[in-house]
Amino acid sequence: MTESAQSKAMSLWVATAEGTQYSRLEKDLEVDVAVIGGGIAGLTAAYELRRRGLTVAVLEGSRIGTGVTGSTTGKVTSLHRLAYTQLAADHGMEAARAYGQANEAALAYIAATVQAAGLECGFRRVSNYTYAEAGGEQLEAVRAEAELAARLGLPASFITDVPLPFAAQGAVRFEDQAQFHAMKYLHGLARAVDGGGSVVVERTAVRAVRDGTPAVAVTDHGTVRAREIVVATNVPMGDGGRYSGRLTIHRSYIVASPADGLPADATFISADEPMRSILTTREDGTDYVLVGGEGHPAAEGDTGGGSAARLERLAEFSRERLGGGEPAYRWSTQDTLPADGLPFAGPLTPDSRHLHVITGLRKWGLTNGTASALVVADAITGAASAWAGLFDSTRELGPASAQGRERAEAEAPLPPWRGLPRLAPGEGAVFDVGGKATAVYADAAGVVHALSARCTHLRCVVEFAHGADGAEPTWDCPCHGSRFALDGTVIQGPAEKDLAHRDMPD
Repeated sequence: MTESAQSKAMSLWVATAEGTQYSRLEKDLEVDVAVIGGGIAGLTAAYELRRRGLTVAVLEGSRIGTGVTGSTTGKVTSLHRLAYTQLAADHGMEAARAYGQANEAALAYIAATVQAAGLECGFRRVSNYTYAEAGGEQLEAVRAEAELAARLGLPASFITDVPLPFAAQGAVRFEDQAQFHAMKYLHGLARAVDGGGSVVVERTAVRAVRDGTPAVAVTDHGTVRAREIVVATNVPMGDGGRYSGRLTIHRSYIVASPADGLPADATFISADEPMRSILTTREDGTDYVLVGGEGHPAAEGDTGGGSAARLERLAEFSRERLGGGEPAYRWSTQDTLPADGLPFAGPLTPDSRHLHVITGLRKWGLTNGTASALVVADAITGAASAWAGLFDSTRELGPASAQGRERAEAEAPLPPWRGLPRLAPGEGAVFDVGGKATAVYADAAGVVHALSARCTHLRCVVEFAHGADGAEPTWDCPCHGSRFALDGTVIQGPAEKDLAHRDMPD
C-alpha cells in the first residue's frame, strides 16, 4: 500500500468524530447500575436503564467508542451475510426467526433513539445486500437465504440486478435497513446518560468485579457500588475464564478510500470468499468507500503476509472494483464469535445474582449489541424479553457447538534468549529467558525492554503484533483477545492487570 501524508492508521469514524473529555472516576460512587464498557452494548444498556429511571455509571477504560464499536463498518442491519441458513440448521426455524426479530427490533430502536434524542450521526435508510459474484453454489446459497428469510417474516427478496459497479449474479436484499456514524451515535448516547445522578467516566479501567448486595466494581481511582453490574466489554472480565471456550476472537481489516459514483443507498457483503464488505459514506465533505475483509482467527497470529499485505489486498479491491483512490484510513479490529452462533446476554455466570454480561456479538454488534442490551435492561428492571431465552448466557453448548470452540493447543517451544543482537530497532518477539516466557522489544535506539509474556487473563503467551502501516505495535493474546501496549498496559480485556516488567540478564 502506498503511504501518503493523508493516509492514517486509524478508524475513519474515530478520526471524523469530536473527541470526548469525560473525567476519570475521582472518588467512590454509588448508583443503581454500573456498566463496564463504553461501546454500543454498554451505552445502549446505560441509556435504556437511565430512561427507565435508574441511576447509571458508565465505566470506560479508554475513551467512549474507541474499542470495537469505533472500528465498525457502520451497517445497521438484520441481514448478516448468510446467517439464517446456518441458524436454522443449527437451532431450528423458531430460533432463526427470533434472531431476525431481535435484530429488526434493534434497528427500530436505534432509529427511534436517533429521532427522540436528536442525535446527529448520519443515520440513513439503505438496502443491504449479500451478493454472489459467481454462479453455482454461492448463487444458490444466496437464493436459499432470501427464500428462508422471507419465510421468517424478514424484508428479504432475491434479485439479479445488483447495484454494484462490477458483475454479480444475484443477491439477497433486505430493504429498509440503515447505516450511521457509530462514534457520533455513541457520543449522543453518552451525553444523554451523563447527569441527573448518572455519570460517564473515561480512562477508568475496572480491575475486578464482585457479586453481592451491593455488587462492586474496583478501579484504580475508586470503587463503584451498585445494585447491578453489566459487563459489556468485548471479552468478559470477572468470569473466571468461563467464556474462554465459548468465544473465538476474530480479527478483520478495513480501508476507507476517497471514491465517487457509488450507490449511497446500499451496503454490501459478499457470499463468496474472500469475503468483502462494502459501504459508502460522506464525511467532512469527502465521499469514501469502505472495504472490509481479510478476517482470520486471532489465534492464527499475523498470517496471510501480515497486516500490511491484508490491507493492500483490500485497497486493491477498492481501486480495481470500486474506483477508490489510495486509502485515507486503514484499521483492524477484533470481534468475538460465539461458539454456537448466538450472542450471550444475561447472568455473567450461572451463579451470578447481580452481575450481567453482553458478549459474542458475532461481528454484527450494532444490532446484536443493541438487542442484547435491551435483554439485560429488561432483566434488571423485571420486564419480559422475547429474546432472553435465545441469548441466554447460561445455556449449555451442545456437541455441534462444541466443535466450534477454540482448540487449546500445546505451546510451541520458545527460542532461547542468547543476548543482543537479536532484534532490530522497532521489533519485538517472545523468548525463553531463564525458563520464563518473556516479551522483548527493541526501541528505536535499540534499547531492549522486557515484560512477562504471560497474559494476565489465563496465562497464554502473547505475540508481538505490528501496527498497521506504522501504527504502534502491541502485545496480543492469541487465545482470548487481550491486547497490551508496548509498556505492558492493558489496552483491551478480558485481561484486567498489566504485563509485569522483567529484568534482562547481562
